Amino acid sequence: MLKQRIITALILAPLVIAGIFLLPFPFFVIALAAITLIGFWEWTQFVDAKSRIVAMVVPAMTLGLSLVVIPSDVTALSTLTESHHGILFVGGIWWLIASTLAITYPSSVKLWSTSSWLKYFFGLLTLIPFFWSILMLRAVNYAENPYHGAKLVLLVCFLVWAADTGAYFSGKRFGKTKMAPAVSPNKTIEGLVGGALLAILITWGGATLMDIPFTSLSNLFIIAIITVIASVLGDLVESMFKRVSGIKDSGNILPGHGGILDRIDSLTAALPVFALLYLWVL
Repeated sequence: MLKQRIITALILAPLVIAGIFLLPFPFFVIALAAITLIGFWEWTQFVDAKSRIVAMVVPAMTLGLSLVVIPSDVTALSTLTESHHGILFVGGIWWLIASTLAITYPSSVKLWSTSSWLKYFFGLLTLIPFFWSILMLRAVNYAENPYHGAKLVLLVCFLVWAADTGAYFSGKRFGKTKMAPAVSPNKTIEGLVGGALLAILITWGGATLMDIPFTSLSNLFIIAIITVIASVLGDLVESMFKRVSGIKDSGNILPGHGGILDRIDSLTAALPVFALLYLWVL
């Protein structure tokens, strides 16, 4: 299994980086929409829907409408970062709620586990802001520098990967205090701290090397810390939904890694939170 995970990661990471930087924006949007739809298809397992195909109608229509309203003129792409902040705000509020549900699990489960509609709505709140946050970051200063937004998206990916790596090794070495044992018994506070420290270092180094501006060094640290916490909680939230549904992996599309949701669970929280802080709050 470990060998499979490493091989898949070595293949997948360059493809992700190439897609972020090399795909023309319209094709990037289509590829991102496809990934989001696959993620929601996997989410329908949590919903107890009578028909998973019927359950896909709303997200498919929502993403289809999004493709229509996205400007085709490169010079107008900056409007994405000016007119859609509400989506990021909704995403930020959702992750506050979702994090509370995960931290207070299993006592919180009675509030939502018997409602298919709530679980369905939770999926939309998870994946639609994820989709739009990537587009909004990718579109930053696109007319002046088409790679500036790509570097922002990559920086968040590096941050999340560093947080996962740091949490794994520091948790193995120092982990004692369980973070949310009812949801994910292996996650510890010590692992979170180790992941946050490595992620802050990688974010600072990545922003410096890729010439990504932040209003101040303190803002960079604040954004990195909050995004790390969001990424960890995003992982916990998906683990909570899988545990309630009795599912180990969201899918098997990625050998050794499970499904799309299993790979983007941290990013579904980290990207909207990072975009909200970077583009709007700080």
